[in-house]
Amino acid sequence: MAINVEINRENNESNMGLLKKFSRQVRESGVLKYSRKIRYAIRNESDFVKKRNKLHSINKATKIEEQIKLGKIIPGQGRRR
Repeated sequence: MAINVEINRENNESNMGLLKKFSRQVRESGVLKYSRKIRYAIRNESDFVKKRNKLHSINKATKIEEQIKLGKIIPGQGRRR
């Protein structure tokens, strides 16, 4: 969404009046509202990324099970902080 706000200076208009006119035009056009809306938007994960994350978690779980069977990890004991 690229909206250009164009302001034309009148002959007798002061800089403050021009700035005020510009600010009003920006506010009415909705440029700032739109940019603030999409600023922290989170993209949806694609099917490929979901699949990759799921495969990673399955692979990690199988490694942990294997280490529990070998006795390297005590089951039920979590991390301590």
